Amino acid sequence: MSDVLQSLYGTVTRRKSENRKGSYTCYLFEQGLDKILKKCGEECSEVIIAAKNGNNHETVMEISDFLYHLTVLMVHEGIAPEDVEAELEKRSHKTDNLKKFHKADRNT
Repeated sequence: MSDVLQSLYGTVTRRKSENRKGSYTCYLFEQGLDKILKKCGEECSEVIIAAKNGNNHETVMEISDFLYHLTVLMVHEGIAPEDVEAELEKRSHKTDNLKKFHKADRNT
């Protein structure tokens, strides 16, 4: 994991136990899983819209928001960055794994 993402994970982890007033991260943890998932969904949609609009700057900003909210989800669920890295490493060795789509799904 990059130093920036590792640092973000550490900051989010600390915020979970701090209950710092005025902290958006603390607010998300206080609200719980449903709020965190809602924000992940919103940010994912915003990434799609920004990319569809062809605005790379906006897309980068939305991807950053999405990664932040995914990090909050990871901390909330006790998922370590190393768990995700291990899964990505495992997948990087796969080849010839293109899924077969139904005829109706050919454009997806």
